Amino acid sequence: MDPWLRSAIDYIGSWIEFQLTTIQQPGVIVAFAHRGEIVAEHAFGLANLDTGEKLTPRHRFRIASHSKSFTSAGIMKLREQRKLRLDDTIGQYVGGLDPRVAETTLAQVLSHSAGLTRDGADSGQFIDRRPYLDAKELLAELQLQTAIEPGTRFKYSNHGFGLLGLVIEAATKEPYPAWIKREIIEAAGLRETAPDAPLPKGAPFARGHTRRLPLGVRCVIPGDNPTQAMASATGFAATAADTARFFAQLAPNAKKSVLSVASRREMTRHHWRIPQSFEAYYGLGVNAGKTDGWDWFGHSGGFQGYISRTCAIPACELTISILSNSIDGGAPFWMDGAMQILRVFKTRDAADRRLRDWTGRWWTIWGATDLVPAGNRVLVANPQFINPFMDAAEIEVTGRDTGKIAWAAGYSSHGEPVRRIRDKRGRISDIWIAGANVKPAGVVAKEIARRYKPRKRRPTP
Repeated sequence: MDPWLRSAIDYIGSWIEFQLTTIQQPGVIVAFAHRGEIVAEHAFGLANLDTGEKLTPRHRFRIASHSKSFTSAGIMKLREQRKLRLDDTIGQYVGGLDPRVAETTLAQVLSHSAGLTRDGADSGQFIDRRPYLDAKELLAELQLQTAIEPGTRFKYSNHGFGLLGLVIEAATKEPYPAWIKREIIEAAGLRETAPDAPLPKGAPFARGHTRRLPLGVRCVIPGDNPTQAMASATGFAATAADTARFFAQLAPNAKKSVLSVASRREMTRHHWRIPQSFEAYYGLGVNAGKTDGWDWFGHSGGFQGYISRTCAIPACELTISILSNSIDGGAPFWMDGAMQILRVFKTRDAADRRLRDWTGRWWTIWGATDLVPAGNRVLVANPQFINPFMDAAEIEVTGRDTGKIAWAAGYSSHGEPVRRIRDKRGRISDIWIAGANVKPAGVVAKEIARRYKPRKRRPTP
């Protein structure tokens, strides 16, 4: 692994832990796969706020719509085995559908361009107000016409991927969970993944959680309900490590995969642009885009109590999976921040040897400041930001404990000195960054308590 990538991975883990603590979310697990192998994984926070169970990297999360990528891989494998074709119509495999639904193709459903209803007339299954649809209920809803004309635009559909699960059952003459577990999950070498609840006995499971509002406190959402006919759209549970391993295998340049190179290229290429404010695309069961010149693909997931996101960057041979166990989980934002961190280290390279001890998290009452060596400069990062390097000042180190701010934004302290202060044992006790004196968290916490600790307040009349 290139040194810059190791430095980026190390800082991403530290930054995500800080973010989780700052915004007071229950928990998050994150895993990094490089060239298909897990090179780092972290667990921060709790698996269950009610019991105080500590989260570990072995906890399974509901990864929701990541399930679509597994289902798509299943369809592509059956295509490789010549058991179906992407231009086959859905009606060739599933009966009892509206004629226009039956005429849509597998490729259209896989790419969310079949015009199907998103979640039917009642999406209460996604907010714990009703059980997930069984096959009979799903087919009953698909006896109605498509919502829009097929093949006209990207239109997301959970019902569509539920329908693809029925296609797999028709083509294999097996239940979807059994076939997908053997032919995709186990074939990919995944040992911490299940296509639906209940999980195997003894498998650690992270519970979901509500937002704080409107009740005022977070509540635990069990998250262990079976998704029945919707398993192929949203039922999977997995660790971040297994999720990263799987998506790493979908990269066209992956050395090991359950699919052929041709199938992976077809899955990850841009089939449809997603109508929204920023540039994004969808392939076959995966979303895709470009960030700072890097092509990426992956998927996001939202299950009641869980938010997740996975991103594979083929040019870096890197896959990141971030799973959060609250309904307002920060996984999408943290993935965006991780991409920015990667780009900074890729551009600047790992830190020069003489700068490596210019690192650490320092505080004032305004919050934390991270000193992050990269290349020949020390960046002054703000871990409170979703992009911690946005407008980051750059320190040029001029001596063992001295430097100057070689670049800073206009409202900052460009050109001013930096110096580290050592205690009697020679350890760094605090740092002056221009006129700002930053100190360890414990020191600043005591200062705040001494200066601002609230006095006993009188009851309000």
